[in-house]
Amino acid sequence: MSPHAPPDPDFAARVRDSFGRQGLMATLGASLSRVEPGLVAIVLPFRPELTQQHGLFHAGATSAIADSAGGYAGFTLFPADSSVLTAEFKINLLAPARGERLVAVGEVVRSGRTLTICDLKVYAEAGGARTLCATGLQTLVCLRDRPDTQTR
Repeated sequence: MSPHAPPDPDFAARVRDSFGRQGLMATLGASLSRVEPGLVAIVLPFRPELTQQHGLFHAGATSAIADSAGGYAGFTLFPADSSVLTAEFKINLLAPARGERLVAVGEVVRSGRTLTICDLKVYAEAGGARTLCATGLQTLVCLRDRPDTQTR
């Protein structure tokens, strides 16, 4: 049972809708695998286009899915008429990101009225084994009374 109580009972649908509008996640080929109060996981399958010169997942791809996982974890606890922006995040790359896929998990540490802090973890999965390849911390801003909509 989650220690978090989302103010919006439709938080999962709101997160999935917003994620579906993210051009970068679509370009990377990332998808949501878990959406729970205060926790979101994103999966990124391996593709050669996502690698750096040594054939490992590029740190940019690793960081991007970590940022989105944390952002959406926080967003699950925001009011229905709000949107989310990342104010800051830090990533430590711990091990080579190699395998069939990456799984980024964002988990809310503390959700406040304006600022929310999230823990970020990225795992590389290969041959049934899971290796923690990145960890981080993120600060989010809840933009109240600014619904999450397309702004182009």
